Amino acid sequence: MSNDTLFYKVYLASRKSISRLVARIVPPHEIEDIVQETYVRICQIENKENISSPKSFMYKTARNLALDYQKQANIRLVDGIEDMEALEQVLSNHSKDEMYENALIDSEFAHLCEAVRQLPQQCRKVFVLKKVYGYSQREIAAQLNLSESTVEKHISAGMKRCTLFMRKINSSVNKNSSNASSIMAGVSHE
Repeated sequence: MSNDTLFYKVYLASRKSISRLVARIVPPHEIEDIVQETYVRICQIENKENISSPKSFMYKTARNLALDYQKQANIRLVDGIEDMEALEQVLSNHSKDEMYENALIDSEFAHLCEAVRQLPQQCRKVFVLKKVYGYSQREIAAQLNLSESTVEKHISAGMKRCTLFMRKINSSVNKNSSNASSIMAGVSHE
C-alpha cells in the first residue's frame, strides 16, 4: 500500500474526530474548510515515509490550522480598528450607546453559540437545522435518518440545555454586576 493510499484511508477514518477537534477552536462555519485544508496539506507532503504516525500528524496539522485561523481572526479584529481616537472616546464614554448595545447583543450571541457548541453532536445537528435553518421535524428526520420523535427529543433537549446555560451565564453576569454596583456605591459614600 502506497503512503498516499495509507494517508487517504487514515484521513477518511479520522475525519469526524478531526472535525470534533477543530470544533473546539473555530466557529462552526469554518470546521469543514479546516478539515479539508488538513487533507490538502497532507497531500502536499513530499516525504510521507518519514511520518511515523499518520493519524497523529493529521491531528496536529488540523489543530495548527485551526489555531492559525483563530490568530488570523484576532488580527483581522484588531486591524479593523482604524481610528484609535474614536475607539478611546467610545471606551471612555460611560453612557449606553448603540455600540455598547451591539456589544451586549454580540456577547449574548457568543454565549448562545457556546451553549449550542456544547450540545452533544447529534443533538447539535438537529437543533441547528431546526432553529437556525428552519427545517421541519420531518425534513430533519429524513436528512439525518432519524425518527420524528427522536428529532423532537433532540430539539427539546437542545432548548433545555441552551436555556440552562444562558440562565447560568446571566446569573453569573448579574452577580458580577451587582458586586461592581455595591463596590461603586461604597466608593461614592466615602
